[in-house]
Amino acid sequence: MWDSQFEESLRRFLPYLSADEPLEEDAQLRDYGLDSLAGVELLSLLEHTYSVRFADEALSLATFETPGILWKALSAIRVPTG
Repeated sequence: MWDSQFEESLRRFLPYLSADEPLEEDAQLRDYGLDSLAGVELLSLLEHTYSVRFADEALSLATFETPGILWKALSAIRVPTG
């Protein structure tokens, strides 16, 4: 599963997800209010927070379909620590 920083970042862009509702791995992000503008802002936040750069091929609607898919894409480009 993802880290708390990822979930906190993602929740900022999901206005239809209540604070007490769990964020499921397969939740459809568009159903919770992630639109294209919010997606760009989320992308920028994730790149800044994790000091990464998403490749052009990762910048698709499919990458931002669910938290699980987005976390997998982010994890693939993160530099391992330790």
